[in-house]
Amino acid sequence: MIKWVFSCLLIGLPFLPETVYAAVGIDAITVTSNPKGGETYTVTIQILALMTMLTLLPALLLSMTSFTRIMIVLGLLRQAIGAAQAPSNQVLLGLSLFLTIFIMMPVLEKVNETAVQPYMEEKIDAMTALQNASAPFKQFMLKQTREADLDTFVRISGREQIDKPEDVPFSLLVPAYVTSELKTAFQIGFLIFLPFLVIDLVVASVLMSMGMMMLSPMIVSLPFKIMLFVLADGWTMVMEMLAASFYV
Repeated sequence: MIKWVFSCLLIGLPFLPETVYAAVGIDAITVTSNPKGGETYTVTIQILALMTMLTLLPALLLSMTSFTRIMIVLGLLRQAIGAAQAPSNQVLLGLSLFLTIFIMMPVLEKVNETAVQPYMEEKIDAMTALQNASAPFKQFMLKQTREADLDTFVRISGREQIDKPEDVPFSLLVPAYVTSELKTAFQIGFLIFLPFLVIDLVVASVLMSMGMMMLSPMIVSLPFKIMLFVLADGWTMVMEMLAASFYV
């Protein structure tokens, strides 16, 4: 029965009017010109661009915001305390994400004011909105990028010396920014490690002097490190230090 119905459909398909074919198809790309000279893309292209942005959001989050530094510092802090899975990766990820939103809020407000709202009100086209949105991120990354890292990638790319920081393309700024963030994160992590390292050395020396060589110093020092971190209000200090490090 199914084969008979399918055969009838195949036989009758060539005799359908052309209007039916036109109704079935949907225009994938439609570009209309604005009165101001700009171009507006069809909703299909806009949805495709939005879905593409959603897939690239993790990479953008890692490479153009403060997320990298925060996540690395919190991971090193957990290792310095000696707690294997406390706090868990989900807790660190959520804390890093919300702290990133807090730090990046001035940049996001500029993007919303200069790019998102004018584009939603159809005052500017998509390309102008993209250029306006990239300017605040570029300014933020330039403030956090070391000149040595930027000069390194300029030299690797074979370009001539760039006169103004505003002329640096994103293809050079993003890797230089990520490299600079890695350096800063490990420097902060080193400073965080020092007090916990002192506690480990003291506990290990006491256990050795008592002849308790079979007892792991990590088991004894862990409660002392947690107590020190809590009494010093460590989480608040780390969050405040991370937020202040982007606006010094």
